Amino acid sequence: MKKLKSYLITDPTFFTNNPIDFERKLKEVLTNYKIDIACLRDKTSNNIEELAEIFLKVCKKFSIEKILINSNLSLATKMKFDGIHLNSSQFNEIEKVKKLNLFTIISCHNFDELEKASKLGLNFVTYSPIFDTPNKGEPKGINNLDETIKKFPNLNIIALGGIISDNQVKQIEKTSAYGFASIRYFV
Repeated sequence: MKKLKSYLITDPTFFTNNPIDFERKLKEVLTNYKIDIACLRDKTSNNIEELAEIFLKVCKKFSIEKILINSNLSLATKMKFDGIHLNSSQFNEIEKVKKLNLFTIISCHNFDELEKASKLGLNFVTYSPIFDTPNKGEPKGINNLDETIKKFPNLNIIALGGIISDNQVKQIEKTSAYGFASIRYFV
């Protein structure tokens, strides 16, 4: 079995937007888990630049392979993130992101989006929700994930959604998924 890439996604619900507590929590997570890719995902905090600065500093200290920010292209370039995780309504941003030479992941939830990502030459996508997760629709399940990976062999698919236990990670390991992404698994 190959080693899945582990992808941490933050959320202010679990990480807070208090700079001191945010840094403490992030260091705790990065100490307890081997993280390959990390994404600052915060759509609500007014102090996002301050949090982004902390996020970059801490992730670099822990030698995270790819440090991303969610959806915010201007902050990604301004603060020199390695890349960006676009949401599924941002397909129109892909060309701009590619010109900036940013590592890019886009969220996909169905075959149409995966087909679009494939045609645009994106090599990394998240596919979700795999398991039950609040307010994210019907879970796709492991069998669907496995079939999807086979249908789109040119995409590196990262499983996302409702991944909160080692048992779920073991189920994903049995597929050819590139990795798994989670907020709650790591907290």
